[in-house]
Amino acid sequence: MSDSPDHGSDNKPYVDPYAAREAEKYDKPIPSRELILQLITETGKPLRRQQIAEQFGLHSEEELEALRRRLRAMERDGQLVFNRRQKYCLVNSQSLIAGRVLGHADGFGFLQPDDGSDDLFLSPREMRSLMHHDKAVVRIQGIDRKGRREGGLVEILERNTRQVVGRLFKERSINYVIPENNKLTQHVLIDKEDLYNAKKGQIVIAEITEYPTSYSQPVGKIIEILGDHMAPGMEIEMAIRSHELPHEWPQDVQDEIASLTAEVPEQAKQGRTDLRDIPLVTIDGEDARDFDDAVYCQKTDKGWKLLVAIADVSHYVEVNKPLDVEAKNRSTSVYFPERVIPMLPEILSNGLCSLNPQVDRLCMVCELYINQEGQVFRSRFFDAVMRSHARLTYTDVSKILVDDNKRLAKKHADLLPHLKELYALYKVLRKQREARGALDFDTQETQIIFGEDRKIDEIVPRERNDAHKLIEECMITANMAAARYLIRHKMPHLLRVHEGPGTEKLLNLRTFLGEARLHMGGGAKPTPLDYMALLESVKDREDAHLIQTVLLRSMSQAVYSPEKKGHFGLALDAYAHFTSPIRRYPDLLVHRAIRHCLQKKPPEAFAYGLPDMLVMGEHCSANERRADDATRDVVSWLKCEYMTNKIGEEFSGLISAVTGFGLFVELQKIYVEGLIHISNLPDDYFHFDATSHQLIGERTGIRYRLGDKVKVRVVQVNLDDRKIDFELINSNPRKRTSLKKDKTPPRKGPKPSKKTSPSGKSGRNKPEKKKQSSKPKKSSTRKKHK
Repeated sequence: MSDSPDHGSDNKPYVDPYAAREAEKYDKPIPSRELILQLITETGKPLRRQQIAEQFGLHSEEELEALRRRLRAMERDGQLVFNRRQKYCLVNSQSLIAGRVLGHADGFGFLQPDDGSDDLFLSPREMRSLMHHDKAVVRIQGIDRKGRREGGLVEILERNTRQVVGRLFKERSINYVIPENNKLTQHVLIDKEDLYNAKKGQIVIAEITEYPTSYSQPVGKIIEILGDHMAPGMEIEMAIRSHELPHEWPQDVQDEIASLTAEVPEQAKQGRTDLRDIPLVTIDGEDARDFDDAVYCQKTDKGWKLLVAIADVSHYVEVNKPLDVEAKNRSTSVYFPERVIPMLPEILSNGLCSLNPQVDRLCMVCELYINQEGQVFRSRFFDAVMRSHARLTYTDVSKILVDDNKRLAKKHADLLPHLKELYALYKVLRKQREARGALDFDTQETQIIFGEDRKIDEIVPRERNDAHKLIEECMITANMAAARYLIRHKMPHLLRVHEGPGTEKLLNLRTFLGEARLHMGGGAKPTPLDYMALLESVKDREDAHLIQTVLLRSMSQAVYSPEKKGHFGLALDAYAHFTSPIRRYPDLLVHRAIRHCLQKKPPEAFAYGLPDMLVMGEHCSANERRADDATRDVVSWLKCEYMTNKIGEEFSGLISAVTGFGLFVELQKIYVEGLIHISNLPDDYFHFDATSHQLIGERTGIRYRLGDKVKVRVVQVNLDDRKIDFELINSNPRKRTSLKKDKTPPRKGPKPSKKTSPSGKSGRNKPEKKKQSSKPKKSSTRKKHK
């Protein structure tokens, strides 16, 4: 049988409908992805690379290499599968699905499809040859008992785990590394010759040399020794490697910044508005590491003029230069306790792009005219040179404006009139915020205070005063203006998008509110005003904290996107990030778009188009989540270490989450969270009601609900897994009779003598089998991983 494609034997050439687009991008264009897909579709069977090349008349070495790269990219993106017969075939969306593999600590996993559809469950058997974050194609094999689509591995498109950080173990003649990331469940075997002189128990980095298969474990070699397990700061080093955070500056970046000096060159100040005599000030926390915004306010006949000056990062970071490539790669600065991994090198982040006091700095300014009702009636953007007149703190500004501190007022007497106008403007902006219904949840942030050897002395709440809120309202107002400006000029741009609650979350929320005899307006599409009206109506109730928590958890996650979907939390139609280009790449993109408009260039001439913004929105959103995960890991480790010498001690706490396997409790005053496993609850069969966030005792009617006060004892701390176990001492549990209704049927037969642990809704735990892990398997309650 001939291996030639059936179609095209009449030598009719294919016409590429996207030839013009390809010609714009490449000096020597090759067939577009769409045309390649069309060829394979019309041929009706898989094709070799050489067959595709012949069909399109590609013969030169350069053309063949370009085709190879394009096919590899299509394979990586899940558009094609390269099968075992070394042929390219289409991914049939009806049976084959491409996506990202998401591992789970219990050995199973999920495939997150590229098309955005629901995740597919991957059994431990299917996960044997896969690693977290691989790209793969799976075939739908059926529906599991929980109603989830179940996938079977077809092809691994791309391996994305090249190194693992973990702890080295030695047992007899076997050496292996257990990855720090619990989503990587396979132990990495290390040959004796590849130990790099590492000792048992040390934290190491192992490079993967052989990936796992269905019958073998991954193999690696140690390439770096980070240090001993409990060494100070090791938790950050592990998080950086585990989450693959870029933390070293490439040589080409160092070469690019080598010519920069601590002072702004005089030539760079030319052609800019001179604001050096305007008393702009920065207002930040005492521990702030960079200063990217300064403010100034003065009274006008119609209201106020507000200047929001932002460090001009785009002047120094040019499009597609090495510095820009690395900034995009990082996307965000990562803030750990007492350490930061910056998006930009220190000479920029803490120097030229930091609005330090009494030095000249380049900035981009948003000038806003605001009326007595807090509405912006005119705004403009311009380039300027400024000199910050003071580095103020939230604490000091609050003491001056709220507490009327005479000493500080005298110290900053020359700034006092402008600070008072800022405060007056804030009060008006605050009323406008409340009028439009922007959400204002009363959440508590904490700060870790370290002692010697980086050991936690205490965990304290961060105070949020009017100075914090003042700056927040100024930044929000400038960000709103930036979004309007770019939309008006029809520029490709990124917005900060926060959609309203999804259908399923909203249904669960309304069911919960019904149980509590509460009602929220808005029907199928509640507005932020509906949320705030409900919060206002329950503020004096004993369970107000519980209701706020449930409302907060019904929210979706904010992302970056060029699509105008609004910002639900701020009750705005469009919102952009303009005010922090030192630490957020999307803000830098907004600055570039604004400058493009200021230079009176057409949108078509901008360095980015809509497809670029879509890709960068997804990239920046993913890296933002990565940074949050890394920070959370470090804080969890530090809190576990803090609790290691508190085993046996008793604390009061609040139930912060309810699951099918137990209760998570946050300890009051020290803000540490741990688990009361369901097997440590009083003797009964407990049923998990996810909608009402409670565990209900079948026999006794006892229920443990989100927000309930309890008293617990610390029984175990697992540093490796970052888990803390509590046991219940006593509480005042609610009885079922207080519920509006309960559908749990009584269990027939003798009364149980011991507790139960539901794997789905209910089940039985034998008392002699004690649970050692602080977090049991979650597979029974998880439907979708996002």
